[in-house]
Amino acid sequence: MTDNRSNIIRVTFILIGTMFIIKLFFIQVLDENYRLAAENNVMQRLIQYPYRGLVYDRNGELIVYNKPVYDLMVVPREVVMEDNSEFCKHLAITPEEFEEKMEKAQNYSWYKPSIFLKQFSNEGFAAMQDLLVDYPGFYIIPRTVRAYPFKGMANALGYIGEISKYKLERDTTKYYRQGDYVGISGMEAKYEEPLRGKRGVKYRMVNVRGLEKGSFKEGQWDTLPKIGDNLISTIDINLQEYAETLMEGKVGSVIAIEPATGEILSFVSAPSYDPNLLTGRSYSEYYKKLSLDSLKPLYNRPLMAMYRPGSIFKIIQALVALQEGVITENTRLRCNRAIIACHGPHTYENLKGAITKSCNPYFVQVSRKMINQGVTDNTYEDTRIGLDKWRDHVASFGLGSPLGIDLPNEKGGMIPNVAYYDNAYQSKNWKFSNIQSISIGEGENLVVPLQMANFAAIMANRGYYITPHLIKAIGENKEPLAEYQKKNYTTVDSKFFDVGVEAMAEVVRSGTGQYRAKLADIEVCGKTGTVQNKDRPDHSVFIAFAPKDNPKIALSVYVEHGGQGARAGAAIAGLMIEKYINGCTDRNYMEDYVLNGEFIY
Repeated sequence: MTDNRSNIIRVTFILIGTMFIIKLFFIQVLDENYRLAAENNVMQRLIQYPYRGLVYDRNGELIVYNKPVYDLMVVPREVVMEDNSEFCKHLAITPEEFEEKMEKAQNYSWYKPSIFLKQFSNEGFAAMQDLLVDYPGFYIIPRTVRAYPFKGMANALGYIGEISKYKLERDTTKYYRQGDYVGISGMEAKYEEPLRGKRGVKYRMVNVRGLEKGSFKEGQWDTLPKIGDNLISTIDINLQEYAETLMEGKVGSVIAIEPATGEILSFVSAPSYDPNLLTGRSYSEYYKKLSLDSLKPLYNRPLMAMYRPGSIFKIIQALVALQEGVITENTRLRCNRAIIACHGPHTYENLKGAITKSCNPYFVQVSRKMINQGVTDNTYEDTRIGLDKWRDHVASFGLGSPLGIDLPNEKGGMIPNVAYYDNAYQSKNWKFSNIQSISIGEGENLVVPLQMANFAAIMANRGYYITPHLIKAIGENKEPLAEYQKKNYTTVDSKFFDVGVEAMAEVVRSGTGQYRAKLADIEVCGKTGTVQNKDRPDHSVFIAFAPKDNPKIALSVYVEHGGQGARAGAAIAGLMIEKYINGCTDRNYMEDYVLNGEFIY
């Protein structure tokens, strides 16, 4: 009985021992995971960040490139440092800052690398290389930041920055990691995916002091980064720089478009900032300064600033009325100033004359004919029916909703509808006399400057537009992007546009635009606008295209508190057209007028 018990115990120990031997054999010989875990003690996995794609202007001029910088990374579990004072001295940080950064890294992960200090220059990198030999757990990885040879176009280009915790948590692609740089605004944000490229990985062997001993497995596991795609923009950088110069010291915008393609030639938001200052280690400091600036240089006015369109809206009113058949180009109406105030010596104009003279009473009467067509005997109901029809026409000109430009944060402005006035008056008892200010581009109408530049392009094309855009090609493909080939037609027949075009030409020949937008060798078509502001000076507005036949450029100019549209707006538009078509301007007196800015109240 005792021998049997002893045998059972012996067999049990033998079985247990055999199991351990088999398990050890499996761990040490068959299962590579454990072998690789041991090898990881002397192997570092380094992310290889790709170069971000470059950006060129329409003529091949480089406008955005990459500048090398270096991030200091830390793996907290590998750090051995009894006294950090010497380390802090070399990095120009305090011991308190060191502890704060280490705590942040530890909270992220004890085992994964994270950024300790970012964006060292080439000189800083060289100094750090020798220092890190004595500090295991720290190493350097190369990165790039954006650099700009031209100090303009910042609001269109946008900027890159470190990905926020909010965006990181919502990254469904799981591509990004803490410390990655992403496009925050402008083109950088809109075209983030093609620009960013694809990161690679490099494995290297290091000793206990962190010194590199060569590649791991002769680079068998390494993957090369894929450089981001380059962007070919629609911008003419020479015209862009000129427009930026003209808008110095002013608040507003200038947008120029090639009508036949919808390609944006110039995109100015004023005031702006030097995009080079939102890169490198000064990013946070300068961003805070920009954010606190009362003139809001980060605010993208061409897309986000909503203004009343003013008198330039009268052309749309004329076209809609022609389409509805309530007037003809020969319709004459008295300038009845008992209806609404007007300006200038005129009394009884036809349609072309009313546009040229910008007659307010004419267009209030035309709008009444358009909205109150007598469909019903009930004035209130008739107004509601007419307003809905009117708004559908106006919306076809790209007003009241975003156009779809390839930039984020575009606003759509507002063209009021029946629901808006029902809510405003808290009833359905409103009629044309309550809303007549919309007839002349005032009241509840709101547009963004891009929409009015696009309207100038519609006039140039005699009835259609191609969605305005800033990028014409991505990567090696030099062909225009397919999404920007569609013609968007208005609800107004093309035959009605001739009278509007001829009236715009007359505005510059002999009307309010003749003094500053008229050019000797180019026939310019334009329309002034003076946008009212309660208790503040008016905005100066001008839209134009040129030449009249086979147009090459269409644009809108907004100068806040610049007074009449015939002043700042017309002067800047005329100079822009002359610069683009002729390559230069010989009207130095007009440049001086604009640059001096005495029209600003």
